Amino acid sequence: MSSRVVSAARGWIGTPYVHQASCKGAGCDCLGLIRGLWRELLGCEPEIPPAYTMDWSEPQGAEALWLAARRHLVEKPLPAAAPGDVILFRMRQGSVAKHLGVQSAACASPAWFGGQAGSRTQGAAFIHAYAGRGVVESPLSPPWQRRIVARFRFP
Repeated sequence: MSSRVVSAARGWIGTPYVHQASCKGAGCDCLGLIRGLWRELLGCEPEIPPAYTMDWSEPQGAEALWLAARRHLVEKPLPAAAPGDVILFRMRQGSVAKHLGVQSAACASPAWFGGQAGSRTQGAAFIHAYAGRGVVESPLSPPWQRRIVARFRFP
């Protein structure tokens, strides 16, 4: 399944960023990318998210995205990185986790936590929808790695 997830995610590269959308080629946000991949790989979505703002759940401090991921995806240990994983990021210290991506390549060394910075990131990459850029494949650099709070796989 992991190679199917990565291949499907790469098919979304170039899709413009559109808040709350999940339509390949037309527009999506980071959640929309994961929703679209679910439909491609598994069929009907198990849950349709309610309308949300760019700062959704921050005022309440609710980890809505994390809880939804736990309901529908299979949680993995953080160090068990593999292509095809859905990764959840906390973009700022003290804020809720609200960015998602799909790991497209694992690092050359599995030492995600500790070790030399170069060995942790060599070849690591992920696909995500980013405001102002659309769906892109980015290096999973140390600043991104530090923001990872959870890791999942599709069921």
